[in-house]
Amino acid sequence: MLGWGTVLPYQYAYAANTRGWGSLAAAAASSLFSIGALVAAPIGGRLADRISPVAVAVGAKTIAAVGAASLIVAGSPLTFLAGMFVFGVGITAAAPAQTVLVLRWVGDGADRRRVFAWQFTGQSLGMAVGAFAAGYMVDLDRASGMWPAFATAAGGFVLSALMILAAGRGAPAQPAGVAAGTTAGVSGRRAAGTALRLIWASPALRWTALVTVTLALGFYAQFESGLPAYALTVLHVDETVIGLAAAVNCLVIIALQMVVVRVTARRGAPALLMLVGAIWAASWVLLALASQAPALAAALFVTTFGVFAVGETMYAPILNPLTASLAPQGMVGTTLGVFTALQTGVSAVGPLVAGVVLGAGQSALFLVLHVAISLLAVFGAWRLRRSLRRQPRQLAPETAPVDAVLAA
Repeated sequence: MLGWGTVLPYQYAYAANTRGWGSLAAAAASSLFSIGALVAAPIGGRLADRISPVAVAVGAKTIAAVGAASLIVAGSPLTFLAGMFVFGVGITAAAPAQTVLVLRWVGDGADRRRVFAWQFTGQSLGMAVGAFAAGYMVDLDRASGMWPAFATAAGGFVLSALMILAAGRGAPAQPAGVAAGTTAGVSGRRAAGTALRLIWASPALRWTALVTVTLALGFYAQFESGLPAYALTVLHVDETVIGLAAAVNCLVIIALQMVVVRVTARRGAPALLMLVGAIWAASWVLLALASQAPALAAALFVTTFGVFAVGETMYAPILNPLTASLAPQGMVGTTLGVFTALQTGVSAVGPLVAGVVLGAGQSALFLVLHVAISLLAVFGAWRLRRSLRRQPRQLAPETAPVDAVLAA
């Protein structure tokens, strides 16, 4: 994620202003990145069920590296858009396979929340360090000013692919009863539509999907565009405050992640997801207060990003293990891919919503909408808890043995 962190904060300004391709091309690049991710997540998940997840993760990261490197030689809007699409495909196709590998490699009886917490901490640290380093290597006054960032991104994904390849060779043998790539129980003739029907047939997975969508809409969909736009157009804070807020968000995650995992170790996943929705609803209320106190607007905006981060420390370690434990037999990767696509799809909608609502001068509606979305996530998590209580054998997915998690 370090390489991606060097690209993310600057790619819009680079395409729109540095290269002179305009805001439409820059926005299209972000949209194509999301479309590539939306297409790739289910495919990567199904491949992780059918063949070696190591091969899927390594191949996808190699594609991401190629996409990042292609941005160096992109001399037109069309080639830049194509590179961003390939970049999105590679980054997202690797995610379900990586999660399958984590579930396989942590060992029987391991604390999966802790493992996923470390993974999320590493991602946050990589993004933060990458964004910080990019400030010293990117020059948006020159057409070649982003080349070091693109090269760093490509190198980062190559290194990540090599590390997973090495880990795969040194990993313990696959547990008995679980075929390589979790293909046991997966028919080669099973279509994607059948997979979706099997997922939809589970009430617990339906409520988990609602929680996934609402929590993504409640914060992540607005992290890159809506929240900065609100800060600039409504709170009228300086641009540097947005960078400070993003840094605080990462630092809070790094500082609190393992502490939160220890404190919440005995709490059920649905209850913690309810708490995440409540925290994010409170964060939007705090932003509303910022609009009423101009003198404190900058401080409250930065504080809000820190509060959002507290919710993230519970969200990230829980959602993937929970989703995997509820997946139909032999379809862990497929299910994770579908849920990743859900997150990506709604995150792509976020900038459009922010642009329409804030562009119309309806900042109050923007805040009320996201409070309502966050409260809907609380309701979805509550219904999920009720659904899981009717399925007692699925109540402790994070502490179940690897065999049970992959075959649940």
